[in-house]
Amino acid sequence: MTATDPALTALAQGWCALSLLHGRIEAHIERALQARHDLSVREYSLLDVLSRQHDGDGGHLQMKQVADAVVLSQSATTRLVTRLEDRGLLERYLCPTDRRGIYTNVTEAGLKLLAEARPTNDAALREALDEAAKDPELAPLVRVVESLKAPAIVLGT
Repeated sequence: MTATDPALTALAQGWCALSLLHGRIEAHIERALQARHDLSVREYSLLDVLSRQHDGDGGHLQMKQVADAVVLSQSATTRLVTRLEDRGLLERYLCPTDRRGIYTNVTEAGLKLLAEARPTNDAALREALDEAAKDPELAPLVRVVESLKAPAIVLGT
């Protein structure tokens, strides 16, 4: 295939459309979360992922699992955890069975903020999708997103 191959051109255009949709949605949610809750999309995502942990086998996530879930590097995730810990929204403690392991839990204040922010996140997502659906190039992608039944994040995998 050459660089001017129509299949590659269509593929690149499809990727650009998907990237554009993602960017618009994330920017819309970011503005809403920042304005109403002083949270970034990444902070919200981290609180959401960590709030789904549970005690018992596989219940607590390792930092790599958290990083994968919020689509950040491990170092960026550690910095994000530190910022939220400084705000009193997360707490870290040593694993009781492996002193090298560190767990991160959402505090009561973090759970309260997450509960307050969830409707904002959901409404902003809906608004962004509705706006994108008006664009003929993005409308098919919006329909696909709306039809997805993504599995819940499985902890401990």
